[in-house]
Amino acid sequence: MRDLKELLLFMLSFIPWLLFMVLPADSLGELKFSIAVCFAASLVIGFGDLKKGMILAWGTLLFFIACILLVNVFNIVWVAENMAALANGVFAAIVWVSILIGCPFALQYARQEVPREQWDDPHLVSGGLHISLFWGVMMTISALIAAVEKMVGTASSFNFTLSLLMIGIGAGYTTLFKRRKRIEREQRAVAALAPAGLADQREA
Repeated sequence: MRDLKELLLFMLSFIPWLLFMVLPADSLGELKFSIAVCFAASLVIGFGDLKKGMILAWGTLLFFIACILLVNVFNIVWVAENMAALANGVFAAIVWVSILIGCPFALQYARQEVPREQWDDPHLVSGGLHISLFWGVMMTISALIAAVEKMVGTASSFNFTLSLLMIGIGAGYTTLFKRRKRIEREQRAVAALAPAGLADQREA
């Protein structure tokens, strides 16, 4: 139950992107509507994360602001026609930028689950980096395939299915990884208490 709750809280930040995948965008009008809805979602759902300075939330908001300007306002057709590849590429770029500036996006969310004094724990930091790298690789693969799909003219349903698959794999891996790390943390805590217990027995 705890794993499910943590996953749902983590995946809240993905809702604007998930909406962008499922909302209709077969025409320019539908795409403009989808962009407006996702922009509103990035503000409403991500409001708390924006106040906390979460990189994924800010990257998401800036992406949809750019989409509103380029598509809804200036009607740049090239952007609209290549939106699938651009969206995947920007998502991957957000993840990689967070890693390059030394603040992996997954670590930011992991730190929300522990007291501030544990934020620099080596195990927490390495775990956050590991998950961020995994998401970066997944979304980069998705972006590259979306770009190839655009060049060869593959049906758009393929990119939709692939994007959902990548996010599903990322969510599943994140859950399993965090569960394994929690078990290891509990085992270390038990091991740390063992010498103290032996010392108490000897004194008795």
